[in-house]
Amino acid sequence: MTTGLGSDVQKLGFGFMRLPMKGEEVDLELVNKMVDRFIEEGFTYFDTAYVYGDGVSEHAIRDAVVRRYPREKFTIADKMPMFKVNSNEDYQKLFDISLERTEAKYFDFYLLHALSNSSFEKAEATGGFEFIAKKKEEGYIKHIGFSFHDSAEVLDKILTRHPEVEFVQLQLNYADWENDNVQSRLCYETARKHGVNITVMEPVKGGTLAKLSDEIEAKFKAVNPDLSIPSWAMRFIGEKDGIITVLSGMNTLEQIEDNMKTLKCVKPLSELEEQTIKEVVDIFNSAERIPCTACRYCTDGCPMQINIPRLFSIMNNYTMFGNLEGAKKAYAQATDGHGKASECLQCGQCEGVCPQHLPIIENLQKIAAVFED
Repeated sequence: MTTGLGSDVQKLGFGFMRLPMKGEEVDLELVNKMVDRFIEEGFTYFDTAYVYGDGVSEHAIRDAVVRRYPREKFTIADKMPMFKVNSNEDYQKLFDISLERTEAKYFDFYLLHALSNSSFEKAEATGGFEFIAKKKEEGYIKHIGFSFHDSAEVLDKILTRHPEVEFVQLQLNYADWENDNVQSRLCYETARKHGVNITVMEPVKGGTLAKLSDEIEAKFKAVNPDLSIPSWAMRFIGEKDGIITVLSGMNTLEQIEDNMKTLKCVKPLSELEEQTIKEVVDIFNSAERIPCTACRYCTDGCPMQINIPRLFSIMNNYTMFGNLEGAKKAYAQATDGHGKASECLQCGQCEGVCPQHLPIIENLQKIAAVFED
């Protein structure tokens, strides 16, 4: 079914997920300035979720947007936390909490959050789709949809069973476009096959594609020295058919200005630019990675409680994309409450149980050398 969505919605969406912070609190003064510039340029779409910061994001939407602008000046997307749903009665309770936190009165876009095959079956069993359809009839939701993390085959099953769905939120970016696990292209094509439009999450892969290795950035700059590195990722997705909005978790005024400039009037990629992106993805894919399957056999007996699979994943991302700043932030989060790579006792228990027979101790030493100053 063709929803008609997207024709009256600006292509850039403001994601309230990675907000600027001042210590432990949201930097509301800066957020207000960012919101003002966003709305001033004619953009309207703000995205939040029940789970973002356990209410911090929804309260920030309330303070920076809802209480400062007339309701017709903006659109809000919010999400039902499916992991908190155990029965049909939970939907109304959770929905009411989001309405209360945001003070939005209604949601322009409302999603069942992070559907996969298992959470879809839970939504079916507990009446999730029926609930959001009922809220739409009552006027509390204007457009119903879901965000999605699974295969194109599962997406096809959901959209076949639920033609009432008006949009789907997908992880789409040039790094994952042909990725066998994420299946960005296949999921995009599946949604379009059903005539369903798309809101885009992770267009810059959580910031990973915003700062790349010197080699890769030089390739981009050689083709167009005036374009920012993140704008390549935003344009790659923004020009595609059926896109309602491209969400960006912006936390600086510079990011707001760059993204608005890029998506205010999306300029299609040239043949040379498309070829350059393909070459960059080839560089990503040729990077040597630690072949960890994240089975987690290594973690249970680690005396220092090192989250080995997570550290390997961070190292692989750094090796592929060259974003040291982003990788160091991820490393700090992964070692908060867990052992650092340098704290490995070299007892060898992890290597003794690893099905892939990986040199885990040696890899941890390399990781420590990169991420621990």
